[in-house]
Amino acid sequence: MAEGVLGAIGNTPIVRLTRLVEPDADAAEVWVKLEAANPTGSYKDRMALAMIEGAARSGRLRPGQPVVEYTGGSTGSSLAFVCAVLGYPLHIITSDAFAEEKRRTIEAFGAQLEIVPSPEGITPDLIPRMRARARQLAESLGAFQTDQFTNTDMVDGYRRLGWEIAEQVPGPIDAFCAYIGTAGCFLGVTESLRAHFPTVRRVGVEPAESAVLSGGPAGTHRIEGGGSGFRPELLGPDALDEVIAVSTVDAYAIADGQRKVQNVAHRSPSLRETGGRILTSCWRTRSGLNAHKRLARRRVHDHRLRLTRQRRASGRPRCMAAAGTAGDS
Repeated sequence: MAEGVLGAIGNTPIVRLTRLVEPDADAAEVWVKLEAANPTGSYKDRMALAMIEGAARSGRLRPGQPVVEYTGGSTGSSLAFVCAVLGYPLHIITSDAFAEEKRRTIEAFGAQLEIVPSPEGITPDLIPRMRARARQLAESLGAFQTDQFTNTDMVDGYRRLGWEIAEQVPGPIDAFCAYIGTAGCFLGVTESLRAHFPTVRRVGVEPAESAVLSGGPAGTHRIEGGGSGFRPELLGPDALDEVIAVSTVDAYAIADGQRKVQNVAHRSPSLRETGGRILTSCWRTRSGLNAHKRLARRRVHDHRLRLTRQRRASGRPRCMAAAGTAGDS
């Protein structure tokens, strides 16, 4: 466990959303992991600490060596925080397609920022362009590149999140749902959950405007933290049980509705998009969970940001989600 301010990462609370689904005995319950309680307001603090500590431990990162990363912003904010505490100069490659408040946060922690223009939004070629520029910059600076899409240390950082969920939500968990960016959180959490509950259903979420995991074409969208236009390298063919595509319109609508009735606040446009996307997937999945309950004899269908479902002794299913971040990249 990290000491000092880094020790505040993790151990976030869980609450149940009582108004997302109808209050009848057959409807799933939805539980939310409040990751906004992390120091920068994002579960990315977990991966940032894991990537830096893992690289330092293995000797890949030397004391005081510069660090380079490409990011939509949340990973950048978390890395800027961790690197500031541990004494590593940080250079971030990002884009004007992402929320301005993320860029301000990165700079507030002392990191150097370089902007890749993309006024039309998150296009299929944006992340590849950012990655290419990060490689160039790392080579010129002699820096360590965390390279989040291929970094396995971040998966280790998210395993603890899965253990926390398993400990905090009473009873067996049937499902987990997360927005897919790098897939690090999805993989780390589902691995931990399956160690407790082998039949937990793993549901990935992506933007309907760029539903690559669902077999659709890459497209332009404005839902931050995922929908990169390609399948992440770490996401193997057997890592997913189901994919749900959510549109920006649906994400905004449900985020605004839940903020009003349950005080699940979004503090920025990016959180509005991401939180709405996750809650929309919870809403859609809750119907599927009931159907899967009926089909359990023929096929095990036990179903984010992280959506889980569990059943009490009374037979009422539960869903769990996490809130307080803007996606997975």
